[in-house]
This record gives sequence, structure tokens and C-alpha cells, in this order.
Amino acid sequence: MNKELIMNPNQLVAFLEKPCAEFTKEDIKRYIQQNGIRMVNFMYPAGDGRLKTLNFVINNQAYLDAILTCGERVDGSSLFPFIEAGSSDLYVIPRFRTAFLDPFAELPTLSMLCSFFNKDGEPLESSPEHTLHKACKAFNEVTGMEFQAMGELEYYVIAPDTNMFEATDQKGYHESAPYAKFNDFRTQCMAYIAQAGGQIKYGHSEVGNFTLNGMIYEQNEIEFLPVNAEDAADQLMIAKWIIRNLAYKHGYNITFAPKITTGKAGSGLHIHMRIMKDGQNQMLKEGVLSETARKAIAGMMELAPSITAFGNTNPTSYFRLVPHQEAPTNICWGDRNRSVLVRVPLGWAAKTDMCMTANPLETESHYDTTQKQTVEMRSPDGSADLYQLIAGLAVACRHGFEIENALDIAEKTYVNVNIHQKENADKLKALAQLPDSCAASATCLQQQREIFQKHNVFSPTMIDGIISKLTSYNDLTLRNDLKDNPEGMLALVNKYFHCG
Repeated sequence: MNKELIMNPNQLVAFLEKPCAEFTKEDIKRYIQQNGIRMVNFMYPAGDGRLKTLNFVINNQAYLDAILTCGERVDGSSLFPFIEAGSSDLYVIPRFRTAFLDPFAELPTLSMLCSFFNKDGEPLESSPEHTLHKACKAFNEVTGMEFQAMGELEYYVIAPDTNMFEATDQKGYHESAPYAKFNDFRTQCMAYIAQAGGQIKYGHSEVGNFTLNGMIYEQNEIEFLPVNAEDAADQLMIAKWIIRNLAYKHGYNITFAPKITTGKAGSGLHIHMRIMKDGQNQMLKEGVLSETARKAIAGMMELAPSITAFGNTNPTSYFRLVPHQEAPTNICWGDRNRSVLVRVPLGWAAKTDMCMTANPLETESHYDTTQKQTVEMRSPDGSADLYQLIAGLAVACRHGFEIENALDIAEKTYVNVNIHQKENADKLKALAQLPDSCAASATCLQQQREIFQKHNVFSPTMIDGIISKLTSYNDLTLRNDLKDNPEGMLALVNKYFHCG
């Protein structure tokens, strides 16, 4: 008996005594038969970034085997804008490693994420999950290493104001109850996400909190642990679905929108990355940032303008990317610096034993902290297509290994100051800027699309679709147009309130 596995919050892992990655069809059938599961749900992301659901009643063993093996047909033209109605049929096939017990279903229900296949039984080239798969495969083929990722999922909880223990405006970071009103809700979300296979690092209240028209707006964050990039996207997708469903049951509203009002903290979707080989983190060498890490950062510096096309996908995204809001505006990177685009977080590189210092009864430990080091892309937000975004980051990091001057780019774009302070104005002027609209982002993607299409990662059809969608917003001057128009800003926020 594996004690570590039987304590896993995912009921399937505990029951089968094997990690999710090793689940087979027979494992799924055995769990269903021995645990009274009455229904199976297929779930899959569509072009709007949300999970769609197909319900199956389990009639008998033969039918169960059939749906697990053959999947089912779906109307692709209703799911993706790039698929024509005349040839719209697609197959959805469950990925057994994603199986989890639905925490909201009245009848015992097993849910699984699916992959899309075309009429010839081949993976759909333009599907989100396959694009990410191709990006990770290309990264491994070029570098010989594995691309891992994790997300920081920020969101606002909105509920009627209780007029009790009023929180300090924009000072909600790591606040405790009763000043933070939704800590219990967040921990319940975390428990459900963990049961669904999500590898959570921690959760906490965030900076943003305010009251408006009798409602409390409280910002929260759930941060994950680094895993294989494909699993990272799956976990974030399920997490958003869980948070929304649990909020609905509690009578709360939830938004992952990048900006919901001026002057208040917006919500980002920061993505941390690390590069692994033979189980070892390659981001550090002898206690300092490695050449591998700096090449990956250089790739992100080069492709940062077009990465916004995947990570900042509606007009409100660009109302968040403004100075003095802990959101990036310029293309640069730095250590422990929240004014930059790519941040190198504090990485436990100190040589002291902090645990022994804080706890004098403890003896000296020798914990390998090198596994903890990541780099963080800070521009994306909740409007992102999760699979496209992480695929784009994998392409960017791979690009850093394919260009000859990567280390020079890394050196030139490094900053060690707050670029938004007056004394650093000259440094700020020397840095390239991120796009300020969806339209500008579309132009950047058009200019850099060949890099994303290299190794057949992003299909030309997918790139065309993204550019078309971003251009359709016609928002080139919108940020300036609404600068002194609160009513227009409110209408825009309401339109894109439930994004991603």
C-alpha cells in the first residue's frame, strides 16, 4: 500500500493507488463499477475559452467501454469559429489522466477532459489542447528538456456588503477573516480543485478590495505548483470551472476579468515556468540564474508583443497594463522586481538554514531548494486562452534556444530598478513597450506569426482566427477614448465581465 497515494485528495488516485498519468481505460472502468458511478461527463474547451460538457448515462459495461474507447461526435462549428458548418463534425476522446469525481453532480459522476479529432481520426491541428501538445513536443525536440508551468489564478468575489469589519481599500494582500470575507469560500474551492487533480501551492486574499453600490468586491488568488505544461493548462481550466460553479451555489458572482473599475487592482494570470532535465531544475547553476534560464527569458523578450495575442484577448486587458498597478507595460526582466514583464522570483538561494533560526530546537537541514526556482510572465490575464497562452510561452522559450544572440538580448533587457520611478525615466524610454490594444496585439502577432507556426505548432488557421478576433474589437484608440468616460468604461467592463 502506497501511503502517499492513498492520502491523495483525488479519489481516483487514492482508490487506484497510482498517479493520474498512469490511469488506463481499465482503471476508469474499475473505479466506475466499484464506486457506484452513474454518469460520465466529457468536458472540452471551446473557442470562447470555457469548458463545454457532454453527459452520458451508463447503461451497461459494453456502452461504457464504447464511449471510453470511441468517444463521441460533436458539432465543431458550434465550438470553434474557424470550422465551417459544411464539415463541422469532430470526435471528442477522453484523456483518462484527467478523470475526477464531479463535486457538484447530484448523481455520482465521473468527469474527464477530452481531445479533439478530425474525420480521419487525426488530432485536430487547430484545437487548443493539441496546439499545446505540439508546443511542448517541439520544445523537447529542440532543447532536450521538459517545459513546465504553473499559474497564479486571480479573481474577484462579489457579494452584498455586510457593513461589518470593513477592509482597507486596496490593502487586502493576505488579509485574514473577518476583514477578508471569502477566505472560507476560497479554501473550499481549493479543496475541490485538489480533488479534481489540481496541484495547488497555496491560496490567499489579494490586494484588491472595495465596495461599490452596496456590493463587496474582494480579490483572491490560488497559485499552483509547477507541472508538465499540458497538465498545468488542464488544471487551470478545471479550476476556473470549479470556482464559478461553487460561487453560483453560494450566490456569489465571480469575475476573472483583467479590469473591473479604474483605480483598483486588476486581475492577472501570471504564468511561472521552469525547465527540467532528468528530474532536475535547469533554471539555476551554482546558485545563480543559469544560461538556460536566460535564453528562455530572451525568447520571451523577443516575442512578448505577440504573446499578448494569446494572454490579453479583450479590450479591458489593456486597461490593466498601465503603470503603477503592479502590471507590466514595457519589455524587460529583472530579479524580484514587480515592475518588469518577466520576474525572477526570490529563489531560496541564501546559504542560511532559516528553519533552524526560527526554530532553535531543530537541527541543521539540507533541503534542495533549487527545484523551486521559476521565472514569471506577468502580462497575461483571465481573458487568456489557457492552452494557446502556455503554448505561446513554450514557443517563446524554445525560440531563445534557436537564436544566436539570446544572451545578448537577455543582458540588454535586464533591469534592476523600478522603471516607473522618476529617476529611472531614461531607462524606461530605452525599453520597448507592450501593445496597448487588441488591434496592436494583432499587428504584432501578424509580424511574428512565422515563429509560432514553426515546427507546425500553431496552425495558420488558428493564427488567422486570433488575428481576426482581436482586430474585430476596433480598439486601437479605446484606452485614450475612455480615459474620462466612466460610463463608457463601465459598459465595457460589463460586456467582458465573464471572460475566459
